[in-house]
Amino acid sequence: MAQDPGFLKLCNRASQAAADAIADLVGTPEANRTLHQGADGTPTKLIDEVAENAIFEVFKEDGRSMRILSEEFGEKVLGNAPEFTVVLDPLDGTYNASFGIPCYCVSIAIGDPDLSGIWFGYVRNIVDGETYHAESGKCAYLNGKRIETSCKSKLNEFCISVYDCRPEMQRTTRLCNSVRRIRILGSVALELCYVASGKMDAFIDLRGSLRLTDVAAGMLIVEEAGGVVTNGLGASLRLPSSVTNRVDMIASNGCAHMELLKLSARR
Repeated sequence: MAQDPGFLKLCNRASQAAADAIADLVGTPEANRTLHQGADGTPTKLIDEVAENAIFEVFKEDGRSMRILSEEFGEKVLGNAPEFTVVLDPLDGTYNASFGIPCYCVSIAIGDPDLSGIWFGYVRNIVDGETYHAESGKCAYLNGKRIETSCKSKLNEFCISVYDCRPEMQRTTRLCNSVRRIRILGSVALELCYVASGKMDAFIDLRGSLRLTDVAAGMLIVEEAGGVVTNGLGASLRLPSSVTNRVDMIASNGCAHMELLKLSARR
């Protein structure tokens, strides 16, 4: 496992480049203009491509050989012998950014060249600059201060985020009837970080549509903050080394994880 404090500086530069590049696009009709189909199978908006291009330039300037997986362009390799793989979501919360809703971020994970392990996770809220990061085995941080998940154990005190598909809404209904609050913010990476920092108690996505780029960074941050992340069946979540394969996820503070699994199970 490679440990490199330079990753935080690299990610800070990359996220600032993205923030600067999209500043004049946020909340404009042009931001949401579809350019083409992204590598992940979803439409690439102008604001996505502008953010991605700005970040890619920072990675090129870094000079190290790396493999980059991004939801817009797919896979690119810089240099001849990648030292690591970067998993990039240049703008998580595209709809929010396009329409001026202040909840969107840059998400970056860094790991083995074959992604057999994730070493470093980074999420920056572009709106307010809040920066979450975690290094494998070295805890999780918000703006440089250590964070931990909440310690709530009663579901009727939980604040959760839950995404589901319409044919399966009975699962969402069961969850909604069991918890105190529901918050759906439209930025998966930030919602995972809110679980990590105790602002929310669980994040649940049962659509089976989450991609590597959505969750790689946030997953590490939750786990390093003391939380638990599984798939919808309670098994360890194995992230595919691809931007097209999809997963579901339950991330929580760990105190009532089994109860969340039971409530969200298909019946």
